[in-house]
Amino acid sequence: MISILLATYNWPQALKFCLESLSKQADLDFEVIIADDGSTSETLEVIEKLKSNFPVPITYLWQEDQGFRKTRILNQAIAAARGDYLVFLDGDCLTQPDFVARHRQLAKPGHLVTGSRVLLNQTLTTHLLNWPHWDFGRFSANLLKHRLSGGINKYWPLKIKLGDGDWRNYQKFVWRRIKGCNMACWKQDALAIHGFDESMTGWGHEDADFVFRLQKNQIVRKSGSWSTEVFHLFHKIHDQSKAAENAQRVREKILAKAL
Repeated sequence: MISILLATYNWPQALKFCLESLSKQADLDFEVIIADDGSTSETLEVIEKLKSNFPVPITYLWQEDQGFRKTRILNQAIAAARGDYLVFLDGDCLTQPDFVARHRQLAKPGHLVTGSRVLLNQTLTTHLLNWPHWDFGRFSANLLKHRLSGGINKYWPLKIKLGDGDWRNYQKFVWRRIKGCNMACWKQDALAIHGFDESMTGWGHEDADFVFRLQKNQIVRKSGSWSTEVFHLFHKIHDQSKAAENAQRVREKILAKAL
């Protein structure tokens, strides 16, 4: 079974749409574990409303808001996961109906997947979140229009889906295209590196650190582009005051491996 570890923080309307997109998956052999980094009660209210009629199990984990501690709540989610394969997703991302099926197709022992995203601009994001519910059919009917107007930054990866193959494999660690809002690995591999580095607090590069340590542990990174794209809703940039420090810590680990 697949466990989707869904990170969220104080954006209940986006989380509602994210969960609604997951409820419409063609492949329903998964569970959702919501990893909440200190949201107010509005988020729990949204979850409780959806939970009773949701097609797969939902587990809700919450920790007190003491700043950006995503690594800590994600490690709790990893421990709680009943599935042997973990898909990491953020609550400001909406999935296509084949999202789970595509991740299952790419899941291979000894590999991790770094997925892809389609960025939505502020105008389109505001428009969508005024809908009563997420409607993929309604949205996808206007994909070309959204692309031409600048509402989305990609079109063809949503229309052309490619299968698995060695061409997806990275030969070495690179920073590019690591997105914590869409990546996947086996639970046993995540546990073998002790999950995320909880000493990395504040926004930035905890996902790159996680991927680097998996690759250092002989796990092959695979691209999920042209297969697993999610729709990333526009939001203001997070506090990046810790980003440079976190990046330097990853660089130091890379350098230590090279010596």
